[in-house]
Amino acid sequence: MEALKQGADALFILLGGIMVLAMHAGFAFLELGTVRKKNQVNALVKILVDFSVSTVVYFVVGYSVAYGTNFFVGAEQLAAKNGYDLVKFFFLLTFAAAIPAIVSGGIAERAKFWPQLIATACLVGFVYPFFEGIAWNQHFGVQAWLKATTGEEFHDFAGSVVVHAMGGWIALPAVILLGARYNRYKKDGAVSAHPPSNIPFLALGAWILIVGWFGFNVMSAQTLDKISGLVAVNSLMAMVGGTLAALLLGKNDPGFVHNGPLAGLVAVCAGSDLMHPFGALAVGAVAGALFVVMFTLTQNKWKIDDVLGVWPLHGVCGAWGGIAAGIFGLQSFGGLGGVSFQAQLIGTAMGVAWALGCGILVYGILKMTMGLKMTPEEEYEGADLTVHKISASPDREASW
Repeated sequence: MEALKQGADALFILLGGIMVLAMHAGFAFLELGTVRKKNQVNALVKILVDFSVSTVVYFVVGYSVAYGTNFFVGAEQLAAKNGYDLVKFFFLLTFAAAIPAIVSGGIAERAKFWPQLIATACLVGFVYPFFEGIAWNQHFGVQAWLKATTGEEFHDFAGSVVVHAMGGWIALPAVILLGARYNRYKKDGAVSAHPPSNIPFLALGAWILIVGWFGFNVMSAQTLDKISGLVAVNSLMAMVGGTLAALLLGKNDPGFVHNGPLAGLVAVCAGSDLMHPFGALAVGAVAGALFVVMFTLTQNKWKIDDVLGVWPLHGVCGAWGGIAAGIFGLQSFGGLGGVSFQAQLIGTAMGVAWALGCGILVYGILKMTMGLKMTPEEEYEGADLTVHKISASPDREASW
């Protein structure tokens, strides 16, 4: 029976890892559909190479930083318990690799290729796992202090703060330090529109992310006996809440409609195991509205050229999700309880501060040493030709 349980748990978390791995295809197509045609190849290549760098760095360094476990042992030891520890690494790697995938969308269309890979190594090797260890592995006694102070630990079941807010708040200084795309904001105050290049690809990316998210959330239980249908239904309700709110506030804009469900899913991660489905619906709806409002402000009023809106989507909605778990997770709001609003507020603020500070440090150093931005000539030509020497549709262009 024990061997059967070990095998079932290994399969369960492996399937979760595969589903979250598929989400990286969603990141790729969401970016591909949003950027201009001359940068589509670059979007696809970045996500795959970032994931590959993340895998090596997290395997060698990052997982040990977060959990104190390393893989410098024999294969016989690694294969113990049906290799559960290895597939657990695989599952948690897919979370870690989401950080550079999130950042990629914000800095798209004008960032140099190699400096971003160096940033990926720093973020996945140390910055992300450092806070991951605090939130999910009791590092430095922070959770014990929060429990003693507020009555409960900081609760983040599937990573609203640990993954999404971290990624979004790391991306914000990267976007600001990089600067806007060439001719995006004109000297007379006008804003040059760069509409999505391919709505069907954008929609495909959103749908892949939505489907994979049920592995992201439900499989965060990590063992089969802890699986909860409540997590699945709360994820569903938050997704539709975000969609409908973005539809209404975004005035039928397809970009908002397809990012709305992602905003809802980002926000529900933290408390998806605690909330009532009506609470999850409300959390998702607020997140969808937040995304539309904050994306419009950053792009048009504050003139922060965050191409895919990753700071509003992951940074703002992720922070909202961390705080919302301390509201809608309470029994008085229909939840299961076991959370504290104060602990959620403090834990979320800690995650945001760590991400923001490290984002400034990593991208600030890279800007001073290697530079972050392509030249105006390279940007005008497009990253596909200047970096990869091929366009998205070379045969068709040759026939012209």
